[in-house]
Amino acid sequence: MNTSTFFAPVHAGLDEVETLLQRQAQDAHPDLQAAVDHLLASGGKRIRPALGLLTGQMLGGPHDKLVTLAAAVELLHTATLVHDDLIDGALLRRGMPTLNARWSPAATVLTGDFMFARASKLATEAETLPLMRLFADTLAVIVNGELTQLFNARGVISRENYTRRIYAKTASLFEMSTRAAAMISPVDADTIEAMRQYGYHLGMAFQIMDDILDFTGDEGAVGKPVGSDLLQGLVTLPAIYYAEKHPGDPDVVCLTGGCYSEQERMSRLIQSIRASDAVESSKKEALGLIDRALSILESMPECEERKSLELLARYTVSRTL
Repeated sequence: MNTSTFFAPVHAGLDEVETLLQRQAQDAHPDLQAAVDHLLASGGKRIRPALGLLTGQMLGGPHDKLVTLAAAVELLHTATLVHDDLIDGALLRRGMPTLNARWSPAATVLTGDFMFARASKLATEAETLPLMRLFADTLAVIVNGELTQLFNARGVISRENYTRRIYAKTASLFEMSTRAAAMISPVDADTIEAMRQYGYHLGMAFQIMDDILDFTGDEGAVGKPVGSDLLQGLVTLPAIYYAEKHPGDPDVVCLTGGCYSEQERMSRLIQSIRASDAVESSKKEALGLIDRALSILESMPECEERKSLELLARYTVSRTL
């Protein structure tokens, strides 16, 4: 299964989103235009805008506002990646040079800021105050999550800490995509809440799968070293499962003591996690979240878009990239 399987009902809408994204830097400085073009051409799957369009079309939302909202969400997502790559010192994303690999830190930050501003401007075009509030609140959650990861996550083996981080990093934007699309559709509060929960469970499962692929994925395809999160001291779900079963492992003890910068120890710990049942336990947790997301869709109108949302949920736990 690939993204084209569930993109079919919103293919035309995604083309409109792409056109709208390309327009955002038309009147900007030429170097800024080039930077934005580079970012938008870097191979993103456009899952978040597809999620919003599918939800809105299923619920009878206004097409033009759904397209604008989808573009706003994708710009917000892309802006967060710009700042993430700078903070992490990443030189590649999806096999392509990051912005900070080509530009100075100051120029990179300013480009991210520009994209945040453009995303906010697009969000205002929905002309609903609750939606603008949701957009601002989600951005605050994302930034707070980045600060938590920067200052309070290294070497921390804690499910609560992990859950907060992946909600801020990924699930908050998935949740906003489905909730916002429902908010501008002619549906009641219960339906809006149901689609919020669908987005939340999908987003949490999506990030858990990312964290699994960090241990199991092909280094060339993923574009970063196996276990790269752990090498930075970031403890994800497979490592948590392993630590819970092997609290006395010297490498686990060392990790919590702050020695995650010791390459040899962390490489050994990564191999121990890969050889254990921690990855399978993490996959089961992601599958449980997807089951909850699918059960929510059972109350939605039967249509092509609902089927695509079901396929998207199943794709989340079957992907290898």
